[in-house]
Amino acid sequence: MAVHEGLTKSSGNQTSSMAKQRPLASEEYIPKAMLHILGTFDMTTTFVVSIYLATCATTLAAAGPAGFTHLFLGAIVFFIPCLIATAQLGIMFPHEGALYNWTHKALGGYWSFFSGFCAWFPGVLIASSLADLFVTYIQAMRSDWLVAPWQQGLAISALLILAGVMVLQRFRTIQNIINVIVCLMLVAFFLIGLSGIVWLATGHHSATDFSHWADWGVRPDNYALFGLTVFAYIGTEGPLNMAGEIIGRPVIKRHLLWGMLIILAAYLTNTFAVLLVQGQNAAYNPFAMVTTVDMVLGKVVGSITAICLMSSFIGVMLVYNYLYARLLLVASIDRRLPIGVGRLNKYRVPANAMIFQTVLAVIFTVLTFIVAPAVAHFGNPSDFVVEVYNVSQAAAALVWAISAGFLFVDLLGCYLRDRRGFLQQRIFPMPILWATIVIGTIGCVLAIVDTLLYSWIPQIGNGQWWYIVGSLTLIFLIIAGIGSIFANSEAAWQQDLRL
Repeated sequence: MAVHEGLTKSSGNQTSSMAKQRPLASEEYIPKAMLHILGTFDMTTTFVVSIYLATCATTLAAAGPAGFTHLFLGAIVFFIPCLIATAQLGIMFPHEGALYNWTHKALGGYWSFFSGFCAWFPGVLIASSLADLFVTYIQAMRSDWLVAPWQQGLAISALLILAGVMVLQRFRTIQNIINVIVCLMLVAFFLIGLSGIVWLATGHHSATDFSHWADWGVRPDNYALFGLTVFAYIGTEGPLNMAGEIIGRPVIKRHLLWGMLIILAAYLTNTFAVLLVQGQNAAYNPFAMVTTVDMVLGKVVGSITAICLMSSFIGVMLVYNYLYARLLLVASIDRRLPIGVGRLNKYRVPANAMIFQTVLAVIFTVLTFIVAPAVAHFGNPSDFVVEVYNVSQAAAALVWAISAGFLFVDLLGCYLRDRRGFLQQRIFPMPILWATIVIGTIGCVLAIVDTLLYSWIPQIGNGQWWYIVGSLTLIFLIIAGIGSIFANSEAAWQQDLRL
């Protein structure tokens, strides 16, 4: 409790200096209701699971050596600025809800709900993509299983429900499972990287020619990879949705540093091994990393790698559910959502929010994989599912990128609202923070434009892609905007009643 009291006292000082705002109800309730059990290792494993995108290496393989250029470019203009902004805002406001709370401090209630929705909604949709990836791995190992879209939809729904049931249990138990899963992920990363080394050590030639500088350039034929690369880095603030449950403020900086190093090392080694062994033939094949290990170290080791990676897909479904349920929890406590949404069960976890998210993810899956192919007769049902699925995921990624932009808006807003208080609590020199705001904002804009203009799949051309994805994204944002109006009105009404 000493650590918690220190955090609370410091937070109170921050509140008085940062525009002297009244604390949100969630800032006072969470420390009393939730256990403070998350240390550096817990938060680091949560960060790794929530950020790591297993398809990153095989996607980047499409560009050959230029894949590394996109990887470094995305890190410089997006990932690192997001990490810096997350660390600074997290230290200033170590409260549950992360972006939702930070935006409230910088911009007020309306935008806090809007930014929170933009961070929450993609997590619900994208959770189903990890269940889909799990099914894809099963299909790669047994090609006669789960062939029809409706079969895939049922399998994905079953996985989502399983994950939804698991997260309702004691949180310490689920966090221990995540910690074990990350250890398995590290085993997979090691085996994939080792495959590349052994491939060269045994006299094989690289499947990719790295000697031509022209092949390292960003060109029109690989522009689409920038948006996909940024997608592989998005969500740095996600683990801090549980900032009210950490055991001390130093955990914030430590988990971001270690998480960053692990993610960068994983993406570099995975991409390098795939390009060495298979080259561009591995492009867009989600199972290519396992195939790489199969080709070099044998089927047994390849199967071990597959199991480790598949465990990470389950881990992401678990992490996304309990991370983003915290956003619903704090919004409920602050009376921006019905109070029942954030109700805790006997294990002190927001069960209603988790159930709600699981139901939404299952509905999305059923509509995409079962209803849509049955109702819409546009060619091959499997191709149609791929089109609908990728369009919805791209729109979700755009909304998520918009939420990431609030990190830099919040930094600037906090500085402008209370320069003295901001300078007292800054952990980076101001030139670095100014560069972060400028470069990070540019990175978000470039990612949004790139994702809008360049199709993720060959079935839909760029000319159709931008207005289909753009229209769906606009619908999501309109829902967020209208929801923010009602949520802000509800909060103001509740405030009036208290007065």
